[in-house]
Amino acid sequence: MEIINNLGMGLATALSLDNVFYCFIGVLLGTLIGVLPGLGPLATIAMLLPITYKMTDPVTALIMLAGIYYGAQYGGSTAAILVNLPGETSSVVTTLDGYQMARNGRPGPALAIAAIGSFFAGTVATVLIAGFAPPLAEVAFKFGPAEYFSLMVLGMIAAVILAHGSIIKALAMVVLGLLLGMIGTDVNSGVARFSFDIPELTDGIDFTACAMGIFGFGEIISNLEQRDNRQVFTERVSGLLPSKEEFKRSIGPIFRGTILGSFLGILPGGGAVLSSFTSYAIEKKISKTPERFGKGAIEGVAGPEAANNAGAQTSFIPMLTLGIPTNAVMALMVAGMMIHNIQPGPQVMTSNPTLFWGLIASMWIGNLMLVILNLPLIGMWIKLLTVPYRVLYPAILLFCCVGAYSVNNNVFDVYMTIPFAILGYAFRKLDCEPAPLLLGFVLGKLLEEYLRRAMTISRGDWSVFITRPLSATLLGIAVVLLIIVFLPAIAKKREEAFQADD
Repeated sequence: MEIINNLGMGLATALSLDNVFYCFIGVLLGTLIGVLPGLGPLATIAMLLPITYKMTDPVTALIMLAGIYYGAQYGGSTAAILVNLPGETSSVVTTLDGYQMARNGRPGPALAIAAIGSFFAGTVATVLIAGFAPPLAEVAFKFGPAEYFSLMVLGMIAAVILAHGSIIKALAMVVLGLLLGMIGTDVNSGVARFSFDIPELTDGIDFTACAMGIFGFGEIISNLEQRDNRQVFTERVSGLLPSKEEFKRSIGPIFRGTILGSFLGILPGGGAVLSSFTSYAIEKKISKTPERFGKGAIEGVAGPEAANNAGAQTSFIPMLTLGIPTNAVMALMVAGMMIHNIQPGPQVMTSNPTLFWGLIASMWIGNLMLVILNLPLIGMWIKLLTVPYRVLYPAILLFCCVGAYSVNNNVFDVYMTIPFAILGYAFRKLDCEPAPLLLGFVLGKLLEEYLRRAMTISRGDWSVFITRPLSATLLGIAVVLLIIVFLPAIAKKREEAFQADD
């Protein structure tokens, strides 16, 4: 009964005129950047984060940012099916069968099943957030500084393990993120750390400059060296309704993809990408006719599309209840909360219930908007797919610069995006996934804070992290995960998967 009352309060918040408007803007932008290859929600949210600083209500800001994230999962399937270019990383798998369906004259049913699967998965994931978030927050209230420190260590280790490519490179990225987060004035002693006598660095590196440089500018530079020869295979899409046989074949994959994505989304480093890849592998494994996969099997569209949307939305659970971002986008959401002086964690539910339940309720509204938006506007998305990237990037570049400046009205923040842009481009050339760096950067300050609190309470006794049962369990899991991933057989499979993706 309490959940119903809370959801009623959330719906009342989400249905206010401002929140509905910004929810619409979020999902529309999300679909747009999902459709256009080369942007992605990470770069877009990094660019739009400064705008939210001007919004008086943090609920409105988070509703818009959340809409961009799960909206991009919808939009990514359109480019994947019609152009064979995934607009979003999680839509890579959709290209395998979605594009083949388009080539076989069935782009409409592929797009329709992708939209239906996404809507169903998004609705189920929202119910799971409403059901599981409150009890998880109650458990989180029992956490002390030692438990929070251990949880963050586990979160970063899990993110490293589930990251793309070399485990050593992913670990190095997390460590680099932690070091970058330490730049600035020490809270306890007041001593400037790693500032190199540059006054602007005594307050630390601005999160927006870091995220925008690595993901915004870095993405632009990387995309500019690729030949822009996109060709829309289908100029006009008609006959959206799937046949009875296609619909029947899609039901099982949609259910399985939803369950799988809902679970993997909660895990650090999981989210939409891992969910879609795993769903495709499972559907191909259990199929009686696996030879159809890669040639236009609708199950290869239904399962992954449901999984990536469920994974995208359930990744909000750890962020809202524990204050722990499970992926780079959630790290940006945490930054968005901090911009509005909201400390992420279990206290959000009690201190700011309208934000917590308003954000959850807005996901229902956003998912409904996405179904209404995606299918009727397919013609417009097809026209957008023909826009050359060389026309888009100057506008994106200008928008990034304005955004970096507007947070603190400081030109230095714009200058700081330059070294991070070079770093972002270098990371891509070296096959280093930059997402773990962002997690390390965001969690670094919180990690240090909880470490110091735990050491103060224990009077400098390091054993506090292993004598407290919950803390010891979390650290033990982190150690076991690291040992497993370094086993020769696991490392070999990881390297093979990485080479296959490339």
